[in-house]
Amino acid sequence: MTDIETFVYTKYVLHRTKFSILLLLQVPAIILSLLIFIFFAKNPTIRQAPHNRALIILLIVNFMQLSLTLPLNLHFYSQGYVNPATPTYCTWWTFIEFTFYVTSEYLMATISVQRHMLVFNSHVLNIRWMRITLHHIPLLFSLTYPMLFYFFVIILYPCDGSQWDYTSNLCGFADCYLVSNKVLGTLDWSINNGLPMLVNAFANLLLVVRVVHQKRRQHRPVTWKQQRRMTIQLFCISSLYLAAWSPCLIVGVVQILGNPTFLAEIQTDYFLDMIYIVCLFLPWICVGLIPELQKWMRVLFGCGLRRNIIGTTTQIETKM
Repeated sequence: MTDIETFVYTKYVLHRTKFSILLLLQVPAIILSLLIFIFFAKNPTIRQAPHNRALIILLIVNFMQLSLTLPLNLHFYSQGYVNPATPTYCTWWTFIEFTFYVTSEYLMATISVQRHMLVFNSHVLNIRWMRITLHHIPLLFSLTYPMLFYFFVIILYPCDGSQWDYTSNLCGFADCYLVSNKVLGTLDWSINNGLPMLVNAFANLLLVVRVVHQKRRQHRPVTWKQQRRMTIQLFCISSLYLAAWSPCLIVGVVQILGNPTFLAEIQTDYFLDMIYIVCLFLPWICVGLIPELQKWMRVLFGCGLRRNIIGTTTQIETKM
């Protein structure tokens, strides 16, 4: 085989492997997300708990990634090229993908900061104007800012469409503002991707320190059981985001600071795909961290299993 043939075959195997792994993980994640939504719909008391409201919004955004953007990536990996190979398709694909990426990141950073208020100063939510200012508005900003930002820099940015790479996922991430405007691209990478992860990491580290410190100072087992649960929930979800985003963010910083080719191939082929870990595993983590949801699912599947056993036994007895 020539070098070109070897390269093409290697890419084909890599794309088929990614397609299989993503599809294998996507289906159960979607099913589990639907079950979580049904659980919250049937349990308004749990749904309306302050620490669950923002989590539900995050899960909705995550479900939209699973059902709207991930299929586009699966389509690329199944074909091995962008289809349809048009500038319009690439423009809207990157707009949707980037918007959901950053929305999810900002929501996670907002939840991390707000969790301090829920653990240590939950009484402030009883005051209407403070609830709107400190809880509702930050969540609304996290949902609207990414969409508006990428609408202006992707959809409205002047571009002839000749820069797209139809042989790479997400058309090679070749949006005009990233290719031709280094300042805007650097700001996007640092403010829209790096900043939320730094806030996320710092807020979680500080929360753990505050919880440990205050637990030693005040001995209230009933209260601290709930606070510990909220802290562990946030820490696990935040760790998922940090594990998925840290490799590509670190490599991106090195490339921006003066070494554009640093781990470029690994970044494109592996690190950027690690971001999908968030939407694929977030539903599983939520199930593991909400005991009421676990009990509901055990009852749900237990009842279904008992019905099947009773139905089978009845049929056997009828035949006899």
